[in-house]
Amino acid sequence: MKSIKELYRIGTGPSSSHTMGPRLAAEQFIERHPDAERYSVTLYGSLAATGKGHMTDVALKDALGTDGKEVEILWEPEIFLPRHPNGLTFTAYYADGRKSEPWTVFSVGGGAVVEEGKDRVDTPEIYDLNTMTEIMDYCEHTGRCYWEYVEECEGSEIWDYLRKVWHAMCAAVERGLQHEGRLPGPLNLRRKAASYLVKAEGFKDNLRSRGLTFAYALAVSEENASGGVIVTAPTCGSSGVVPGALYHLFRSREFTEIKMLRALATAGLIGNIVKHNASISGAEVGCQGEVGVACAMAAAAACQLFGGSPAQIEYAAEMGLEHHLGMTCDPVCGLVQIPCIERNAYAAARALDANIYSTFTDGQHRVTFDKLIKVMKQTGHDLPSLYKETGTGGLAAEGV
Repeated sequence: MKSIKELYRIGTGPSSSHTMGPRLAAEQFIERHPDAERYSVTLYGSLAATGKGHMTDVALKDALGTDGKEVEILWEPEIFLPRHPNGLTFTAYYADGRKSEPWTVFSVGGGAVVEEGKDRVDTPEIYDLNTMTEIMDYCEHTGRCYWEYVEECEGSEIWDYLRKVWHAMCAAVERGLQHEGRLPGPLNLRRKAASYLVKAEGFKDNLRSRGLTFAYALAVSEENASGGVIVTAPTCGSSGVVPGALYHLFRSREFTEIKMLRALATAGLIGNIVKHNASISGAEVGCQGEVGVACAMAAAAACQLFGGSPAQIEYAAEMGLEHHLGMTCDPVCGLVQIPCIERNAYAAARALDANIYSTFTDGQHRVTFDKLIKVMKQTGHDLPSLYKETGTGGLAAEGV
């Protein structure tokens, strides 16, 4: 597996696969062809179907259209390239009539891109163990925690990176709680985080706890939907789940910062395992790979904070993902708003429930996290394309 730095990416929303990935690809392409007079980009499949709602064209023009250079965007929503539903092809045109060879890449989720002809992102593999079972057995036999395995593979410098991630998550929560009004786009959706915070503070105990979790997750998701700075965890569309749950625990239980960083390391390891063995791309496996994986990450992190054993943490993660199996990715108008924002809030609360359930057990259960990943991957492949970020099926077909 690769570094969790590639899972946790600090950037602007609203979509890791539809804005962050294409922007990264555009930046790489312009480095290869800085002297071109103009550029064209052809978007395929899911990327073309919901790209306008996700501001894909805006991200590409911002990256390529420096110095007033012309950028032509071509939309091909009916054409799905074999490698991945989120394909895009770049071509550069020069003043003397020359043009570059077409360069095709795929935005595979979480802000990462893969070139055509390559299996994975061209960065080092730093984890020797790639499955949950292998890592859990290693931790059980060595007495290590999951975060210690992360440090062993990543080096001590990972804590400086995770500190930046944590600060970015907290900042997104706090900005989102202050912002009010309407989210951008044709849905005319109102922000809810600030009002949820006020209402939650009027309750006591359990209802207050649940309401605050909702408010914090909504705050980040609304920041993402408006193009604010967030952290992919594991994606932009699911970026509210982990900070929603962890910010609440940080504030209510007064955990130290280093404990929060260790929880983030554990969460990152869970997300990395899914990313390596299946997918975190909504266009490839549906929302189970985004919100479902985010719920698993948050559940594992919470269990880590409350002293769960490696087996209990694995069980919490398994429950977080299992109960999102088959979830479709069906954004209304192609926007990361309905049902995405609400799903983030609900999944953050569900993650905390998974932690509580797991801590009542000894961690033993029938369906392992690794088996669940295989099921999720197959389920995602079996879902028709209209339910995978194309904006043509499910809730998206109902419109508003």
